[in-house]
Amino acid sequence: MVKTPDIDTVWQWLDQVPDPEIPVISLVDLGIVRDVAYQGDRVRITLSPTYSGCPATRVIEEDVRTAMRDHGIDQVIINQQISPPWTTDWMSDKGKAKLKDYGIAPPSAKGQPEACPICGAGAVSLVSQFGSTPCKAHWRCEECRESFDYFKCI
Repeated sequence: MVKTPDIDTVWQWLDQVPDPEIPVISLVDLGIVRDVAYQGDRVRITLSPTYSGCPATRVIEEDVRTAMRDHGIDQVIINQQISPPWTTDWMSDKGKAKLKDYGIAPPSAKGQPEACPICGAGAVSLVSQFGSTPCKAHWRCEECRESFDYFKCI
């Protein structure tokens, strides 16, 4: 008989699933995995997309299913929870640090980057509210002159 993994183990597995648009951050660190529970012999995973129209939603669901299958769990229920809506407050500090190390300014309560993620300078300016994905804006550092994405606060 196969032993059913505990919930903490399933969370650890989900923490290894990267976001398809920002592969340095896991779905758990991004804060979109809201709940993991057993429903009978099935694992029920609740996800909250960053945006209700997020183009990566279906890819994320398939990546979660694949991760569970890779660990021997074939019976998976995925719920989409849009209320309350996802917020950048749900991102982990570890995830925000990974964004910065990757060159993406993490969300800030100020509504703009605290500093350039490349050189650390505070003099930055908005280029466009529209970045490489809907959840990011395009900014530029006035010191190193590099452009970078800023993960918008929601």
